Amino acid sequence: MKLTLHDLHLSLNEREGKLLKICEKKLHAPVKYFKILKKSLDARDKADIRWVYSVECSDREEIAPSPVFERVKGAPRVYIAGTGPAGLFCAVRLIEHGVRPVLLERGKPVEERVRDVTEFQKTRRLDPNSNVQFGEGGAGTFSDGKLNTQTNSPRNREVLDLFVKFGAPPEIAYLNKPHIGSDNLRSVIQKMRTYVLENGGEVRFSSRLDDVVLRDGKLVGVGVNGDREDADALVLAIGHSARDTFEMLLCRGFLIEQKPFAVGVRVEHLQSAIGRAQYGSGYLGLPPADYKLVSHAGERAAFTFCMCPGGYVIPAASEEGGVVTNGMSNFARDGRNANAALIAQVTPEDFPSEHPLAGVAFQRKLERAAFAAAGGTYAAPVQLMGDFLAGKESYFFGEVEPSYACGTAFAPLESYLPPVVVSSLRAAVPDMDRRLSGFAAFDALLTGVESRTSSPVRIVRGDDLQAAGKEGVYPCGEGCGYAGGIMSAAADGLRVAEKIAARYL
Repeated sequence: MKLTLHDLHLSLNEREGKLLKICEKKLHAPVKYFKILKKSLDARDKADIRWVYSVECSDREEIAPSPVFERVKGAPRVYIAGTGPAGLFCAVRLIEHGVRPVLLERGKPVEERVRDVTEFQKTRRLDPNSNVQFGEGGAGTFSDGKLNTQTNSPRNREVLDLFVKFGAPPEIAYLNKPHIGSDNLRSVIQKMRTYVLENGGEVRFSSRLDDVVLRDGKLVGVGVNGDREDADALVLAIGHSARDTFEMLLCRGFLIEQKPFAVGVRVEHLQSAIGRAQYGSGYLGLPPADYKLVSHAGERAAFTFCMCPGGYVIPAASEEGGVVTNGMSNFARDGRNANAALIAQVTPEDFPSEHPLAGVAFQRKLERAAFAAAGGTYAAPVQLMGDFLAGKESYFFGEVEPSYACGTAFAPLESYLPPVVVSSLRAAVPDMDRRLSGFAAFDALLTGVESRTSSPVRIVRGDDLQAAGKEGVYPCGEGCGYAGGIMSAAADGLRVAEKIAARYL
């Protein structure tokens, strides 16, 4: 049933208590089973903002059956390269089928990784294997932890339930726009690691996949830090920044295709301004507001992506001599600024050649240009929105101050972004402002470069999810071109695990 609450400022427990009373009145009996299926904030009418719930309730107790997974025969040696969402969820599902996987992670455990990221922000000394892109949890560990997806897959429920099982806030199972937050995500990752270890799996850190050994097109082994180990299956959950791994796979004859993606900047506003624009004067008592905008006003489609309410623009480089930005929020989303990627599409026609890794070269060129534009110290180039729209240089900040931790330097977008991206963003911003008042505010900040929105390659796989012509090797997740965020990457990990398990049932 669908229920509506206008009491916006009640606590979570108070709201659920009120829902229970409404259910009791409708049932004319005490509630013995109660489950929230969906919860969303309806803010279409700023004078009548309300919580809308879809709930199940009954006067009888109901117990949901636990899923049963068929156990594999034998003890296949399955390796998973990468411990992002795709790799971790693949490992959990393999364990449920009785497989004891070996997870290879080129970076460090999440606790050590957090310290390395903090140290980089202080000293500008980059560890190429332990940073925002590499390490336990993958790139999504330093994000908003968004769990929304464009797909309507039944696996979405499985992914959410598994996140809750490993300590994520229970409300993610029913929120219309669920998020874990970077702070909660780290503890979830540690619990998933513990689960793998307690069930006979291995998790090896500072262990880079550096070779794939094939015989007659079939996997027989893997190279790890220069040593060969026998393997029956390999999951490539390598992430979108594993450029050296892409090169190795290309040398080993894997079919790799160029793939379109998007590049641009991070845009920052005051979170209070976004709240006022979305909710009106009553925004203070409501959850931090978000937005999602698309514009076709320019030559290329432009859109916002990975919006982080109350968040921070973070240094996300994984190679020396390049500046990369990303966005991050903690669960409370209580930072002063809001930020989002403001990006435009690029296609293989924009890349420097037809080489399968030309998209990587395209990204690297932008990142090095941004590094040079800001002075070569991992500071990020910034420009005020008003100056960008007017084609002028920026010299001072307004009310919006940058949250980027490695410092900033004023530089125009033209100094590091392709002209077609610059013109498309310049056309898109006024168009977006018509739908979100204040988006084009003069002192909003544009921080570059946002270049790692998704993988620049796709490692081709067949209907059996195995790499083309490479039996036993399974490209998986965002880095291989088969996902676009935490949810879809985790779901792809489950899908790949079930294909592997089916070989041994």
